[in-house]
Amino acid sequence: MKKAVKFVFFAALFVAVAGYVTMNLWNYLMPFIFHLPALTFWQALGLLLLSRLLFGGFGRGGRSNWGARSRAWKQQIDQKMATFSPEEREKFRQQMRSRCAGSWGRRPTEAPAN
Repeated sequence: MKKAVKFVFFAALFVAVAGYVTMNLWNYLMPFIFHLPALTFWQALGLLLLSRLLFGGFGRGGRSNWGARSRAWKQQIDQKMATFSPEEREKFRQQMRSRCAGSWGRRPTEAPAN
């Protein structure tokens, strides 16, 4: 029982501090940068809840699950690449470079003339 009361107290304290920090950061930055209105404490808590719902979800598996999906995707690509001949592999790499890299990502083939 004592642990539960302590947990509820610290959880409420954490939520209150997070709301207070969010409110102060918003009120310090957003009205001056984007000309948005100032927030009350309750609006800041609502903003925290909304951002958590939209971007974070509830639960602990979000970040580690993304890493697992990323590793699975890389493993799948590696398996497909293993079946390619060296010529097909190089052709695939060239296609991906031309599709995915913007002009900032490409290496210059020649030095720019001054």
